[in-house]
Amino acid sequence: MKIDTQRRTVSLNVREPNFYNNPYPYYEELRQKTPVFYWEDYKKWTFVNHKDVNAILRDRRFGRQISHVVPADSDLIRKPRPELQPFDHAEKFSLLNLEPPDHTRLRGLVQKAFMSRQIERLRPRIEALAHHYCDEVADKIAADGECDLKTVFATPIPVIVIAEMLGVPTEMSSHLLDWSHRMVKMYEPSCTAEDEKRAVNAAQDFFAYLSGFVGERRKNLQDDLISHLISVEEEGEKLTEHELICNVIVLLNAGHEATVNVVGNGVKALLQNREKWDQWLADPTLAKPAVDELMRYDTPLHIFDRWVLEDLEYNGQFFKKGTEVSLVLGAANRDPAVFDRADEIVLDRPKNLHVSLGGGVHFCIGAPLAKLELQTSLPILMSRFPNMQLTETPVYANSYHFHGLERLMVSNAN
Repeated sequence: MKIDTQRRTVSLNVREPNFYNNPYPYYEELRQKTPVFYWEDYKKWTFVNHKDVNAILRDRRFGRQISHVVPADSDLIRKPRPELQPFDHAEKFSLLNLEPPDHTRLRGLVQKAFMSRQIERLRPRIEALAHHYCDEVADKIAADGECDLKTVFATPIPVIVIAEMLGVPTEMSSHLLDWSHRMVKMYEPSCTAEDEKRAVNAAQDFFAYLSGFVGERRKNLQDDLISHLISVEEEGEKLTEHELICNVIVLLNAGHEATVNVVGNGVKALLQNREKWDQWLADPTLAKPAVDELMRYDTPLHIFDRWVLEDLEYNGQFFKKGTEVSLVLGAANRDPAVFDRADEIVLDRPKNLHVSLGGGVHFCIGAPLAKLELQTSLPILMSRFPNMQLTETPVYANSYHFHGLERLMVSNAN
């Protein structure tokens, strides 16, 4: 890493194994030397302090798109690439990328299904799935002596829960996972031409499948989220079919990617800090604060971008309208100015102000579901395997936006 404090520039290769396996010491050095800097590799101004990241997430002068505040022919709007058209079509109305008033309208139609009281009804099903996949873990350990917990336990539960919630057949889970994994590659800074091609094909297949499924569901509405989105209406507004499909895709993609990484990263952290594992086992009431702490301690999504929607000055730096800035959530979550013992796991941390779920109008709509899944499944895993241990040193995947392990090999000591 090269830091020029006078020019406020940084050169940092996110593909360097020392970085993606443990980015937190790098973040701390950046915080101390230049907490606002121009990241030359990304070509974006970047913020690492919690105060800045938290504020900008909520500052309406920064947004997820620029097209609503500039003319249609503005140079600030990226020209569409014909070869990416199917991917862009599948993302066009994603809640992640829209700004008010479109975002306000669509979120209002979708979020009712994600209210905590609605989500709570899923607890028995999550418990059943957790026990089922604990059985799979036990069988794998009995047969092979070890098990990849990320593949066998962390991955299937979230995708099955969100698929069942939406009404999509669970036998489609493997296809949903494959499409999702290929699509999210587009968000990686080192996305290759082959990655783009695979993401476009996945988006095309995903959209075509859901289009047919929604068409069939219109003829036979059920008690599921897709049926709800077909029929929901608020103040005369309804979702178009294109809007509905785009947001089902984003719910499926976002509904498992981050949750899988919280499980993997969190179990790794607990097993490497055994006293924390034992502390949670001894006190089941820690489930809620412990899940928030795992989200904070080893953040599943490390970076999120915003557009500057008007000329402005922030923290001593002038930003021209149309500039893109990056917010490093993983750095903000280890800021010692906000978190006492920031580099330690504090399972009963009071008033945990982590930003892993975003903030402002784009606060994660699936937060109640993700937390319920984690608060329910992790204690079951720990109680079923109280003597779980790592069988190899975990290695993180060579990715950056999404921060998670390649695999998590474990056994259960006698």
